[in-house]
Amino acid sequence: MLGRVFILEPDVVGIALFDLDNTLIGGDSDYLWGCFLAERGIVDGVYYEQENRRFYDEYKAGVLDIHEFLRFQLRPLAEHDMETLHDLRKHYITEKIRPILLPKAHRLIQDHRAQGHIPVIITATNRFITSPIAELYGVDQLLATDPEVVADRYTGSISDVPCFQEGKIHKLRDWLTTNNLTLEDSWFYSDSHNDLPLLNEVTHPIAVDPDEILRQHAQTHGWQVISLRD
Repeated sequence: MLGRVFILEPDVVGIALFDLDNTLIGGDSDYLWGCFLAERGIVDGVYYEQENRRFYDEYKAGVLDIHEFLRFQLRPLAEHDMETLHDLRKHYITEKIRPILLPKAHRLIQDHRAQGHIPVIITATNRFITSPIAELYGVDQLLATDPEVVADRYTGSISDVPCFQEGKIHKLRDWLTTNNLTLEDSWFYSDSHNDLPLLNEVTHPIAVDPDEILRQHAQTHGWQVISLRD
C-alpha cells in the first residue's frame, strides 16, 4: 500500500509591504543622494542637479525610463571604491535621511510586527542607498533594485530587473516563493501611482500621503488613505 502524499501548502502569514520614498520617509532618498553628491562636489553640480530634477519629475508624472535613470544614478557608484562610498553614505544618512525619518512610520511597522506580520520594505531605489535606511527602521527584509558588483566594485549596471512598477511584483514573487509565503493576508503602503500594479495585488492596499493620481484611484476603489506625517 502506498504511503500518503503530503503537499506542503505555503504558510498563511501576514505580509506588511512598505514603499520607502515619501512613504516611510518624508522625502525621496534617490533624489536626496543626488543632491548630496552635488553638494559634496562628487559630481558636476549643475548638470547633475538638472538631470536629477528631470528624472524626479518624470517619476512623479509616471513616465520615467527606469533604465535610463539607473544608468545615470549608478554611475557615481562605479567611479569610487567601496570604502569611499561607504564613508559618503554614512554622512548622507546623517545629513539627509535621519532628519526625514517619520515616527508614525516606525510605529506602524512595530504595530504590524506585534500582530505577527512580516514587515518588508520594497523600493525602486537601489540597495546601496536603502539598506541602512531599512536598518534604521529595524526592517530585515528589503526588496530593492540591486546594483551589480564585480571584484568588490560596482559596475554601474544592475544584477536583476529594476524593482519598479511591475518589477516590484517580480521581485516580490521570487521572495514569496523562496520563503514559502503568499499574499493571502497582505498590506501594501505607498504614496505613488507608480505602485498601482503591486497595490492591486495585495488584500489591503493603503495610500499613504498619496500623489493626486493615487488619491483619486484610492477614493474610487474605496481604499484606505492615511498620513504618516506629523
